[in-house]
Amino acid sequence: MDSETEGQLLAQSLLAAAAKHDNIAVRNLLRSVSANVQDAETGFAPLHAAIAACGTQENSPPSQEEATSETVKLLFQNGAIWNDLDKNNETPGCIAHRLGLKTAYQQIVDAGVRAELLLSKLDELAMSDRAGDEEEDDNRCEIGDDAKGADKNGAAEEVRDEDAHAAALVDSTEPAEDYIDHWDSNADYLRSSLRFTDTQLLDSSSNAVMMDWETGIMERHAQLLLPTQGLRAMNIGHGMGIVDTAMQSHMPKEHHIVEAHPAVLAQMRKNGWMDKPGVVVHEGRWQDILPKLILDGLVLDAIYYDTFAEDYKDLKYLFEECVIGLMEQSGRFGFYNGLGADRRVCYDVYENVVELDLREAGLKTEWEEIQVPQIEWKGVRRPYWNVDVYRLPTWQWKYWSGQILTWFVNR
Repeated sequence: MDSETEGQLLAQSLLAAAAKHDNIAVRNLLRSVSANVQDAETGFAPLHAAIAACGTQENSPPSQEEATSETVKLLFQNGAIWNDLDKNNETPGCIAHRLGLKTAYQQIVDAGVRAELLLSKLDELAMSDRAGDEEEDDNRCEIGDDAKGADKNGAAEEVRDEDAHAAALVDSTEPAEDYIDHWDSNADYLRSSLRFTDTQLLDSSSNAVMMDWETGIMERHAQLLLPTQGLRAMNIGHGMGIVDTAMQSHMPKEHHIVEAHPAVLAQMRKNGWMDKPGVVVHEGRWQDILPKLILDGLVLDAIYYDTFAEDYKDLKYLFEECVIGLMEQSGRFGFYNGLGADRRVCYDVYENVVELDLREAGLKTEWEEIQVPQIEWKGVRRPYWNVDVYRLPTWQWKYWSGQILTWFVNR
């Protein structure tokens, strides 16, 4: 028997043993074959097989669920990947959630959290190594750096020069021929065209940047961040202006808006945002603007973050390096929580990851669950929300003096 055929037989034996929850056989087979082999027909990895087997029996008994949990534990101990996809585009967590297997589902969420934290730490170490060899050029928020090209109010002059071009970006009615599913960089997105409709803000590939179904969510964010009138607020990422409109209804003493896209800035001028009393619009990327505002001594009671074409590393850097320099002792921080919202298991994983990271940064979390309304995706190329709930986060300082002292020492 050749090695390829032998490998296929071992893989099928492992998949069958996992489905039967025969942990003795699974343990023995894992000495010779990876925990991440996949069935050619279904795409099942052993984790899929172990969990899906519970769906073959109606009202699986507790003993079946216990056996599933033991097999899942054994597979994770041997390197099983928590978010492998099968031919139906389902992860093991998707199947566990669909079948109501709470223990197995939580095991998968926990494994996802461990994996994401490990990857984040490895990424930090890799960045640290690169920083020792060459100067990093990632344009992140570095306290002490000048906000290049910015005036006294943090408005980038280069963005002002693009106003004539911005009108063309706003008025574009047809998406580009080349479909872009995911922007490689925020800089590329900021050079792209946008389309405003009555209910949507779309990028050049008809991906939704913002939609009006988010209105109730953003109104609740504003209510929790600004519980009284006369507070000092900042929103990072104006978009359609939904959350800024909601913030205005709470009559803030100061209302700072950071926005970088020329098309959005042109729309803001058209809608009169630049002339609203108490509103200061900072034109440019928050990575360039916030360091200067910190050095200028700006203090805020509420900070909200909702940008596009940025990832979790950007958000993490914001709350670790910038929020701490801007937010009042009694202040509140929130962001649009769409992390992993394409599937429930990823959403649950990132809820845990972000809470752990914010706890390490000295912030305590309060979550509020909101039912997501029926979403009309007409005109949108790719739906970005596939979870039935929205978990609304609000953070306040867990402690204060020690965290601030640590921050200044580290600078």
